[in-house]
Amino acid sequence: MADDIGARSIALHREKRGKLEVKGKMGAQSTEGLSLAYTPGVAAVCREIEKNPKAAYELTLKWNAVAVVSDGSRVLGLGNIGPLAALPVMEGKALLFKEYGNIDAFPICLSTQDEDEIVETVARLAPSFAGINLEDISSPKCFSIERRLKEKMEIPVFHDDQHGTAVVVLAGVQNALRLCGKEKSKAKVVVSGAGAAGYGITRLLAQDGFSEILVCDSKGILEETDGMLESKRELASITNPHKRRGALSEALAGADVFIGVSSPNIVTAEMVKTMAPGAIIFALSNPVPEISREAALAGGARIYGTARADMPNQINNVLGFPGIFRGALLVRARTINEKMKLAAAHALAGVLSIPEISDEKVLPLPFDRRVAPAVASAVAKEAVASGVAGLPLTGAQIKHELALLGLGGE
Repeated sequence: MADDIGARSIALHREKRGKLEVKGKMGAQSTEGLSLAYTPGVAAVCREIEKNPKAAYELTLKWNAVAVVSDGSRVLGLGNIGPLAALPVMEGKALLFKEYGNIDAFPICLSTQDEDEIVETVARLAPSFAGINLEDISSPKCFSIERRLKEKMEIPVFHDDQHGTAVVVLAGVQNALRLCGKEKSKAKVVVSGAGAAGYGITRLLAQDGFSEILVCDSKGILEETDGMLESKRELASITNPHKRRGALSEALAGADVFIGVSSPNIVTAEMVKTMAPGAIIFALSNPVPEISREAALAGGARIYGTARADMPNQINNVLGFPGIFRGALLVRARTINEKMKLAAAHALAGVLSIPEISDEKVLPLPFDRRVAPAVASAVAKEAVASGVAGLPLTGAQIKHELALLGLGGE
């Protein structure tokens, strides 16, 4: 099946010669059209922006432009394949921005994997964009790159491998717990993997009120020790309240939720049997999960989700990032803060009504047209409420603008 999809994908990409193209909004095939779109008319537009830089949001594509930036050092499921080989993934991400959020995104693959050079290069791109989406950059440099860019730039900088994953996972966990009749304040959660995704997921869960969290890396349950990576030290400081030690198998004993963002085939049915009744398993290592669906269910798990599109409960970032950026861009947010991420997760979870939620559907499908408007609206409103919006629209105005963009929902 996977080989067949791969062959068909190559054939389609070769036929289309990529997934994206640029189309003009104005005609330039007449004297008047050329004069208005380019010289001499464009000079007046340039002078207007020179006098008032904010006018660029009204007179250029900046208002709706996002850069999808990668160095190709940590491409999902493929590793360090470099910038050129990463380009099809970034093109795909840009396509999803357009298809699901009506955002004009541009794939930018950098011929460097040096942190300082990445930060300098991306910072210099700021005039052309209203937001930066960092993608497939290896840990731990991805953390400092994002932090440094956020300090330098007055537009949202968002590392989707961290935050988009966290938003979608949190939404799925919320609905799964609701279905199982469990409370987040009492739920015991185990996160396997302390890289970008594990870091983002753990921090967002903690901010949402989950207090019983254990994070495991390849050495076992995280605890603060000398010489730790700063990102792991931070996770250790906000988790493991009872100072437990041991391997992943010991962490899973009595746990309600397992979230895997680490390595394939590291959890067994026997390990699942030690978890609490009605266990929730999100095995998100891709393309091979931490435990197969068959093994998880044989071990007594009630809910099983993966990152794969060919199984129920797909935990897919496309449920998050188009709506998150759409909401941020709509109100010209300067950043995407923690409150906006939590608002996105809660809105995503709320797309499904109680009757719609089931063991095999704790999240809406990526193609559900309710998703992007719900997430975008929640993010935009929270940006306004938290004081980071440059354009403080009302709820009614946000709804109207989304409708104009074809995101009215259904």
